[in-house]
Amino acid sequence: MRASHVKRAFKYRFYPTDVQAAELSRTFGCVRKVYNLALAACTEAWARQVRVNYNQTSGMLTDWKKTGELAYLNEVSSVPLQQALRHLQVAFTNFFGKRAKYRASSRHTTSAFRFRDGKLTLAKMAEPLDIVWSRPLPEGAAPSTVTVSQDAAGRWYVSLLCEDPSVQPLPATDAAIGIDAGLDHLLTLSTGEKISNPRHERRDRARLAKAQRRFARKAAGDGANRAKARRKVARVYARIADRRRDHLHKLTTRLVRENQTIVIEDLAVRNMVKNAGLARAISDAAWSQLRSMLEYKAQWYGREVIAADRWFPSSKLCSACGSLQRKMPLQVRTWTCDCGTTHDRDVNAAKNILAVGLTASVCGAGVRPQRKTPGGQSATKQKPLQREP
Repeated sequence: MRASHVKRAFKYRFYPTDVQAAELSRTFGCVRKVYNLALAACTEAWARQVRVNYNQTSGMLTDWKKTGELAYLNEVSSVPLQQALRHLQVAFTNFFGKRAKYRASSRHTTSAFRFRDGKLTLAKMAEPLDIVWSRPLPEGAAPSTVTVSQDAAGRWYVSLLCEDPSVQPLPATDAAIGIDAGLDHLLTLSTGEKISNPRHERRDRARLAKAQRRFARKAAGDGANRAKARRKVARVYARIADRRRDHLHKLTTRLVRENQTIVIEDLAVRNMVKNAGLARAISDAAWSQLRSMLEYKAQWYGREVIAADRWFPSSKLCSACGSLQRKMPLQVRTWTCDCGTTHDRDVNAAKNILAVGLTASVCGAGVRPQRKTPGGQSATKQKPLQREP
C-alpha cells in the first residue's frame, strides 16, 4: 500500500446541543433496533442452513419502515441504518468467534454529512457539531466516513476517516528487537531495557471500588439515581482506559520508530485471563491492544512485526549456548547456565524471542533454532513444552 493511500481515523470529542443529543440518541436506538431485527432474521435463517445477505436485509428494512410499528425508522437518516446492515455481515460471522459486540454508535457516509470550512454537519441536523479539534486533520482532508459514538461515561465522540499523506515509510534501519511481555515489568527488551508496568487499574482501584459500592446500594427501581451512579463507575473506567491507551500509543510509536524488526510473543490472552488470580492484572496490561498498535503502526511506517511461537520455551533456553533447562519455576528471576552465563530471566527470554523471530523470518514461520538440553539431547526431539506463565 502506498503511504499516500493510508487511511486514518481521527477521533475528537464533541458537545452536542440538547436537540442534537436527542436526535443522535434516537438514531442510535433505530440503529440498534435494525441491527437486532436483522440479526434475528439471519440467526433464524442460519438455523435452516440458509444464508441471508446484505441485499436481503436491506429489503427487509424497506418492509419494516412500511409497518405501523416500525414507521419511526423513517424519522432518522437511512444511511446509519444501512451501514448497520453492512456491519452485520461481518459481525454475524464474528458472533461465532465470540467477537461480536454492539456499541452505541452510528456510521455516516458522504451522503449523510457535510464537512465544509472545518465544520461538520450531520444529516437531519440544522447546526454543525461543536467539536473540540484537539489535533488538526491532514491538510485538505476530505472524510470518507464519519462515526458518531457515545461511551459508557456519557462522552460523545466523532471519528473522521481520512487519507493521511503525512504517513510515510521511515528510513530503513538494521535495528531489531525482541520483546518479552510481563506483569512486574510491562515489557522487557532484548537490549536489557525494562519498561515498567504503570498498573493503571490498580492506581484507581480505591476510587473504582467506592463508585461501585455506591452503585450497588442504589435500588433497581431508582432509575435516575441508579443511572447517575452507573455513570460515575463508567467515568472511572474511562479514566483508566484513557491513561492506558495514551501510554501504549507513546510506547508503541517509540518502538516502531527505533526498530526495523520487532519480535513479540504470540500470547493467547483470551485463555490466560481465565486464570482468576491473574485476570485483572493481565487485562490491565492490555497486551492485545499493545500488539494491535504495533502491527498497524509497523504497516504504516514500513516496519515488520513477527510473532514468535507461543510454545517456544524462551525463559528456559540459554541465549548464549542454546542449552535448555528442564525446569524454570516462575519465582526464579535469575539463573546461571552450565556454560557459566548468568541470565536475567526476562532479558534472556527477550533475546531468545528475537533470535527465534529472526530465524522464522528468514526460514519460514514456526522455525525454531536448534537447541540442546543440559544433557546434550536435542530439544526438538522432546515433547512439546507448555509455555510458562
